[in-house]
Amino acid sequence: MISRKFLSVVLMALCVVGLVASVTAQDDNLSGDLEIFSWWAGGGEAAGLEALVKKFQELHPNVNIINSAVSGGSGVNARAVLATRMNADDPPGTFQVHAGSALNNLWVAADKMEPLNDIYEANGWMDQFPKGLLDLISKDGNIYAVPVNIHRSNVIWYVPDNLEKWGVTVPADWDEFLTTTCPKLQAAGIVPLSVGQTWTQVQLWENVALAELGADGYNGLWDGKTAWDGPEVSHVFETFGKILDCTNDDRDALDWQPAATMVTDGKAAFNLMGDWAAGYYLELGLEPETGFAWVPAFGTAGNFIMLSDAFGLPKNAPNRDAVVAWLTFLGSAEAQDIFNPLKGSLPANTTAHIDDKTLYNAYFQSAYKDWTSDTIVGSLAHEAVGAGEFLNGFSELIAQFSTDHDVDTAVAVSAELAADTLIPADAPMGEATAEATAES
Repeated sequence: MISRKFLSVVLMALCVVGLVASVTAQDDNLSGDLEIFSWWAGGGEAAGLEALVKKFQELHPNVNIINSAVSGGSGVNARAVLATRMNADDPPGTFQVHAGSALNNLWVAADKMEPLNDIYEANGWMDQFPKGLLDLISKDGNIYAVPVNIHRSNVIWYVPDNLEKWGVTVPADWDEFLTTTCPKLQAAGIVPLSVGQTWTQVQLWENVALAELGADGYNGLWDGKTAWDGPEVSHVFETFGKILDCTNDDRDALDWQPAATMVTDGKAAFNLMGDWAAGYYLELGLEPETGFAWVPAFGTAGNFIMLSDAFGLPKNAPNRDAVVAWLTFLGSAEAQDIFNPLKGSLPANTTAHIDDKTLYNAYFQSAYKDWTSDTIVGSLAHEAVGAGEFLNGFSELIAQFSTDHDVDTAVAVSAELAADTLIPADAPMGEATAEATAES
């Protein structure tokens, strides 16, 4: 059942349409099918996509939207379906992709995407999207996607009243969590940290790696400056294994929503999840700062692990004109103010109305402050770095490690994967061969 709180957010987001300038006038004669492929199949993300589609169809009533959303957290299932279709030269009109390695090293490197420079120049977007974000969606001077949001993956969620009831405080780092917080909660029969299936465990790993290695050491994993077979990475895996021992036994059977709900149901103290959890908690009718609260993942304060959802134009996309119209709409401040309050994310377009507290609540205000001041690094779990063959193999490694906690094997396998698949430090983004297999 949809809560009143969630409905109010929906109404506020839709009201923005009447408050801000409309997007550039578009061709009302557009018609035909427009297939939008994504993994936004539930919760706030599905509501956000639905709101975007509703407004787009007001602009273009003769276009028939085909919502080809494939369920599965972080797009694990959707990416497999997409790879099969792209390899068979059967692209959707447009598809969701994470900015960074997932876009450049897979689809751009495979020559599957059209440049979008003309759309950016026509709409004045070169000055409206941060340069660092544009770099993540560009190769050789061409831009290949339109980002709709900014997400943060290094967030810990909790319920303040529950912590007070259990007599625990938010730990400053993973060491305090392991030595003090975890034992106390386990003794009381409370799960210290709720986690879901493998992709959420990869996300947990990247947070532990950032906390243990720092931003420079973490970035070094992707450019060859940090040795995967060195003692620092061994220590990351050792700490990660101890943290897994503080999580729920059924983690491999849960997607992210049930794991996040363990916190609000009082079954777990903390949950590490990207800030789409904020949209999910709003959907449940919870108030920020009381029904749910947040801190940067333990030991990562001052750093922001980012990912960005974007859409592009595949070569030979059906109904190309409708796709261009969709992308033009998607990048506008209007569309981003409709979508992001529902999704639980920050707008990528800097002219969006982030200061409007009726749209962007206390969490978003806090996150935007961090986004504009913290050290930014890319998410592995969400393909800003390490996408494709490395992430596939690393996910398999984490699934095995979740069971056996074999540090030596994990270090050896990850080092081999890195040597075989990661881009050399002196290679431009996208130069490495990236085969878009069904496992991508």
